[in-house]
Amino acid sequence: MRIVQFRNKDNSTHVGLVEGERLRLLNEVTSTYALTQKVFESGKTLLELVDMLAGDVTISYQPLLDHKQVLLPLMHPDPYRCWVTGTGLTHLGSAASRDEMHQKLKGSDPDELTDSMKMFRMGLENGRMLNGKPGVQPEWFYKGNGLSVVPTGHELVSPAFALDGGEEPELAGLYVIDPDGNPFRLGFAVGNEFSDHKMEKINYLYLAHSKLRMSAYGPEILISELPDHLVGLSRILRGEKVVWQKEFLTGQANMSHNIVNLEHHHFKYDLFRQPGDVHVHYFGTSVVSFADGIEVQHGDRFEISIPELGKPLINTLRQV
Repeated sequence: MRIVQFRNKDNSTHVGLVEGERLRLLNEVTSTYALTQKVFESGKTLLELVDMLAGDVTISYQPLLDHKQVLLPLMHPDPYRCWVTGTGLTHLGSAASRDEMHQKLKGSDPDELTDSMKMFRMGLENGRMLNGKPGVQPEWFYKGNGLSVVPTGHELVSPAFALDGGEEPELAGLYVIDPDGNPFRLGFAVGNEFSDHKMEKINYLYLAHSKLRMSAYGPEILISELPDHLVGLSRILRGEKVVWQKEFLTGQANMSHNIVNLEHHHFKYDLFRQPGDVHVHYFGTSVVSFADGIEVQHGDRFEISIPELGKPLINTLRQV
């Protein structure tokens, strides 16, 4: 089951249940944030509530995408109360490219593990929460607040001081903190955790700077169970030409950490459990075009798709 939120031409907002190429409008709520408040108030599960609120009115989905009326699938009414964060080195296919990026200067022992590979190995050996016992904590980073995220169809702006602006295709977990301070997961969306890989490559201590970029997620939220094995496709188009594309694997079967472990180590901080706050958390990638020597250009279009999560996430690069 997947839902989206969108804006009509009269500026009213709505939540729709995805049914193929049509959306079934939900009654009584005008945003997914309001939908979560109803979950907290009613005591019903999210799936039960969506079933109950789904009305008789349906509309065509694609025109909303074509006219950029589809919104982020979850956002806080106050963008300063949205946390955008992520974890890295979480996927089984991600370590080799990251390790290559962070190799020591010439003359070092080629068999010496970099910090990236050490972190990856820690997750591989003990990255899963089992029987309520947390595994090791992952790499973690901050990306911004609700001002730093854009919906599908909108531009990802790379600032003038950036050295690069490349895609990172991955899952994003979407959360609202309930009145008791507990994280409530609405579900998962396709994410583009857009980053500056050239800056990161200079020195791993520049990772924090490289992550302070815009990002995108959506257009849909998968609110039913996430499959363990997911195969996505990440593409870069320049005009009508595909300049790079690669499949990527995600889902817990393809991760060194399980999702509950990543969630535990994020939400263990009181700061991240303030009632009413929204959290968008990127779970890490396994492929990036930068690792294949791709130089992105102004106007390039990123397209990231995971069929089980609905329509693709599409954003254009704008370099300023």
